[in-house]
Amino acid sequence: MDLPVAEQHMVELAAGDWAARLLPAQGGACARLAWRGHELLAPLPEGADPNLAFCGAFVMAPWANRLDEGRVPVAGAMHRVPVNRPEDGTAIHGLARDRPWRVAHLAAGEAELVQALDGPACAPPLPWRYLARLSLRLEPEAATLDLSLTNTDAAPFAFGLGWHPFFLRPPGTRLRFRAGALLARDARHLPVAAQDSGGVDGDESAYEGLDTHFAGWDGTAEILRPELRLVMAAEGAWARNLQVFAPAGGNVLCVEPVSHVPDAPNRPALAALGAMTLLAPRARLAARLVIRAERP
Repeated sequence: MDLPVAEQHMVELAAGDWAARLLPAQGGACARLAWRGHELLAPLPEGADPNLAFCGAFVMAPWANRLDEGRVPVAGAMHRVPVNRPEDGTAIHGLARDRPWRVAHLAAGEAELVQALDGPACAPPLPWRYLARLSLRLEPEAATLDLSLTNTDAAPFAFGLGWHPFFLRPPGTRLRFRAGALLARDARHLPVAAQDSGGVDGDESAYEGLDTHFAGWDGTAEILRPELRLVMAAEGAWARNLQVFAPAGGNVLCVEPVSHVPDAPNRPALAALGAMTLLAPRARLAARLVIRAERP
């Protein structure tokens, strides 16, 4: 079912114990994800900017996290994208969240959104041409998110993707996952070195204040709230790298599957931990996240 543009402002999904709301016109943001009436994300208010509010969830593509001064070196050529975080001189979280998506398929418990970018035709010009597909499927046992990027240019280029959810964290929320390395960062939140890490296993005292990348992730994470347990399982391009953001004093916990380390094109020493993917023309980068919920 392909809806007219005028009807794409909001998409409501429901199946079994799950409910969700997508905002195609607002960067494909997920404004709501709930299980048995429990809000899993901090709900994004209607009309709020998903890029500014610490609510909902948004897509990061064709890169995730930060690029230093917007630089994207590929095959010996230096490309640049606009710096959208001037306070630290970085381009952050990609382009997909700032542009509308189109509803390509819609059913009671499933939606697929698509977004096409012709970067050289943009103002200012951008170095990517891609077709992105985002699907959310609600089933009795899980909510499944699929995201892919296809290089529609005639030349190879570097791509990355991620998903940035703002999970609610009531007092006493625990986070548990395993990883092999933690990336130390500078004052601008850019990685400077890798340190051995076992991951995180604890309450707020273990993760509050993090805005940190973990490499060598095993692809599974648990968020244990007093009233429910969430289990996230990542596949494909998301199976090795995880960003965790837990603002001090806040009520959200961002557990973000990503395909590469922050500023990967400009950090060759860290490339082995998660480089952006050089896609040939018509090649595709794909990832999946399965979220399950249960009573503790």
